[in-house]
This record gives sequence, structure tokens and C-alpha cells, in this order.
Amino acid sequence: MVIKTDLCHYTEYRIYPGHGQKSVAKDGKVSFFISAKADSLFHQRIKPVKLRWTQAWRRMNKKGKTDENTKKRTRKAQKFQKAIVGMSLDDLKKKKAMKPELRQAKELAAKEAKARVATKKPAAAGKAAAPKGKAQQAAPAKGPKGGAAAPQKFKGKK
Repeated sequence: MVIKTDLCHYTEYRIYPGHGQKSVAKDGKVSFFISAKADSLFHQRIKPVKLRWTQAWRRMNKKGKTDENTKKRTRKAQKFQKAIVGMSLDDLKKKKAMKPELRQAKELAAKEAKARVATKKPAAAGKAAAPKGKAQQAAPAKGPKGGAAAPQKFKGKK
């Protein structure tokens, strides 16, 4: 069963049968109001847009239109690869495409080579840094006024 409802001329709320009050102007225009409050405000010429409880205010301030709002689309971040210092992008892609066993074998070989180089260097470095003679003795450092520089003390964190 459908119930015939009218709209309030002022608030735009639905008026069910047996409620509200009609007002007829001098020019014969019929207005239907939901309450005496709405009738009074209409005749005082107070704009419905100024009152927060009216539908006109809600429309003006974009309230209550949840069904029409669609979710804003956010852009998905694009994935891309950057080259690492000392290795080009092509080299990175080749390394990624390699089978894991091969990659591990290459890394182990590189570590062994580094270890071999590290064991050779300390022995060679010890021989080169040890020549003895009077030429190696350095003169004492001089301070700002020509005397020996005062040792600097460490105070606090740097």
C-alpha cells in the first residue's frame, strides 16, 4: 500500500497524512508546512539555507550524499629497478636470472679470492713499512709560536 506524502514547502521533509498545516497566501499560492515552527520561520522570511536542520542547508553544504560518492582511485606505485653503484642494470638483471647454485658458487669463489689477497698483504706490508735509518725519524711538530705542539686532550663526544 502506497501512502501519499507531501513535501514541506520550507524544510523539504515528508509530511504524512493527518500532519502538517496548510497556509494560503493572498495571491492564492498554497504552502504546506510540517510544523508551526516551519510556518513561522517561512513567514519571518528566514532562509532555510541558514538553518542547519533543513534539507536546503544540507544540500548547500554537501551533506548526506553517501550513495553517490565513489571511492577516489589511488595510483599504484610503479615498480622499477635502479642500477647500484659499481654495477649496471644489465649486470643486475643477468645476476638475477642466474640459477641460485651458480650464484652461490661465484660468491664463494670471490670470497676465497679476497681471503687469499688479504693473507698476502699483511706479510708484504710488514716488509715495506720497516726500513730503519736516521731519515725516518721526524722532527717534532711545532706549535703556533714556534715551540713544540702541546698534546691535545679529548673532551666529551665529538
